[in-house]
Amino acid sequence: MTNASITREPAIRVQGMEKSYKDLHVLRGVDFDVAPGTIFALLGSNGAGKTTVVNILSTLLKADAGTASVNGFDVATQAAEVRESISLTGQFAAVDEILSGRENLVLVARLRHLKDPRTIADDLLDRFSLTDAAARKVATYSGGMRRRLDIAMSLIGTPPLIFLDEPTTGLDPQARIEVWHAVKELAGRGTTVLLTTQYLDEAEQLADRIAILHEGRIIVNGTLTELKQLLPPAKVEYVEKQPTLEDVFLAIVGDNGNDDAMTAATARTRKELR
Repeated sequence: MTNASITREPAIRVQGMEKSYKDLHVLRGVDFDVAPGTIFALLGSNGAGKTTVVNILSTLLKADAGTASVNGFDVATQAAEVRESISLTGQFAAVDEILSGRENLVLVARLRHLKDPRTIADDLLDRFSLTDAAARKVATYSGGMRRRLDIAMSLIGTPPLIFLDEPTTGLDPQARIEVWHAVKELAGRGTTVLLTTQYLDEAEQLADRIAILHEGRIIVNGTLTELKQLLPPAKVEYVEKQPTLEDVFLAIVGDNGNDDAMTAATARTRKELR
């Protein structure tokens, strides 16, 4: 058998998913696949049903109709196997503020009966750029640091798939960028990520594939390039390119808040903004 003839099963497959709460029809027949090792963004406004989809796929909720599989396991009949092969990070960081960053990670590793929890913790602290803050109580962490720690905790045990339910809700611009870097790093190591978001720029920055959930249905599903082709061809005009707000923000604070990376252009930008 040649490599070209080998087909990989989807990490997630959803077909005809429906969910209602009395007369409120939240999901009206949702269908999508997620390829292994990719970032899939489920994009929609508040109340579109994104969290309901995640809760069903993570076995926290039962669908009224349809089928769904995660890592090859049926979410309805093989719930235990699904839970063992995934991790879920909700909208709010589930970290213990009294403990330090390292203590949070060690605690989870011990609860999962893993060998050498301190080494596991130190590796994740390094991976998510938290080593310098490892001994500090989480109560002193910024929003971005807490979210990065939360994602690190969810990776203990190396699950092949992680659900991130609106991971940057309530974060400031710099913290959002920190989380984006962390999510990209996950996919770079082969982890499959299903990301729910209401932020268009977040889906555009992160996702290999984007599905728009609206009024309980997937109305479009494709790559960013494919979605852009749904619009009429753009009118070409030659204009002077101006820096975006993101360009200005990163120039002022430096990438990842690294002041050492400040350039002469940054200094000029600061002067102009005064």
